[in-house]
Amino acid sequence: MTTNASNRLGLLPPYLFAAIDAAKKAALDKGADIISLGVGDPDLPTPPHIISAGQAALAKPSNHQYPFGAGLLSFRQAVSNWYKSRFQVELDPACEIYSLIGSKDGLTHLPLAFLNPGDTAIVPEPAYPAYNASILLAGGKTHFVPLREENGFLPDLAAIPSAVLAGAKLFYVNFPSNPLSVTAPRSFYEKLVALAREHGFLVVHDAAYSEMYYEEPPLSFLQIPGAKEVGIEFHSCSKTYNMTGWRVGWVCGNADAVRVLGRLKDNYDSGVFQAVQEAAVAALAGSQSCVADMRRLYKERRDLFVPRLRALGWNVTNPPATFYVWAHTPAGVSSAKTAERLLNEAHIVCTPGNGFGPTGEGYVRFALTVPPARLEQALQRIGKMAW
Repeated sequence: MTTNASNRLGLLPPYLFAAIDAAKKAALDKGADIISLGVGDPDLPTPPHIISAGQAALAKPSNHQYPFGAGLLSFRQAVSNWYKSRFQVELDPACEIYSLIGSKDGLTHLPLAFLNPGDTAIVPEPAYPAYNASILLAGGKTHFVPLREENGFLPDLAAIPSAVLAGAKLFYVNFPSNPLSVTAPRSFYEKLVALAREHGFLVVHDAAYSEMYYEEPPLSFLQIPGAKEVGIEFHSCSKTYNMTGWRVGWVCGNADAVRVLGRLKDNYDSGVFQAVQEAAVAALAGSQSCVADMRRLYKERRDLFVPRLRALGWNVTNPPATFYVWAHTPAGVSSAKTAERLLNEAHIVCTPGNGFGPTGEGYVRFALTVPPARLEQALQRIGKMAW
């Protein structure tokens, strides 16, 4: 029997991180000692108080049934309280927050809820590949906006054709950025709100890395006056609390947009496991010292890796946020070739920048998701390579 994938799947390139994982496994099968700086999955465990809350919640029979809907009121209230404390943003738990099976769940279902075939979504790139993939699967068109270093890796809003802005349904932004590790100033968000009001598109802000910063706390898009009228924000417990495998996040902001996405999700899944929601309540409502500890640890890794990589001749700036390092490739070497040589010669996995979009050519992304001793080994191996 021959099975044929749909035409929609034929539109998609291979999923970047699946391809990287396959290359890593192939090298491991050959006996290589791989240092994986590719996929952004924290190597730190979930804090004990969150695990304990999840274990207790597992024992409750009421959590063993379908969860359905927007999520536990206690979870949505915890999100609301956290936003008030962290960002001074007021959110109504009844209608402005909806639980997600991780923020990727909501971000990738979003185009199905808002785009008709042929509709346009604006995506700055380099960017998380799932944005474009989900737009294509929904039958939409992606208008890419290049993010260039000379502009601080911010979208040049003035350079986007007015016809594109007028016809767009969605405008994605992601700060702190994966893979670029930069944050956005208030002035950028203010301009984006004004454009959204003028042209009627929905701003979609992916804020999954908002708590992974080193000097200046990043803004929430929803802190900007008028933002809730024109946009929504996606967040997650994954990076903040080292809960990537637990799969719990939320969308919040404009009540109508939250309702529309919730209506779609009601037809796709049965909600977030309530025991996981209770663990997330413990994370959001409990002491945030574990988050501060996480930031200190990644700052130590950043401050070890970046200066040493620069001393080896690599052109790299100090990231103000995330656990990623966005580095220029050696002169004259492509992103793919750099990643290939690092894997084959130094047994280091990194992510080629062009996998995040064409403007990512000439860069690679390193994820600081191994202990300092392994970062030291990686630097030693890189230092022995001749480019």
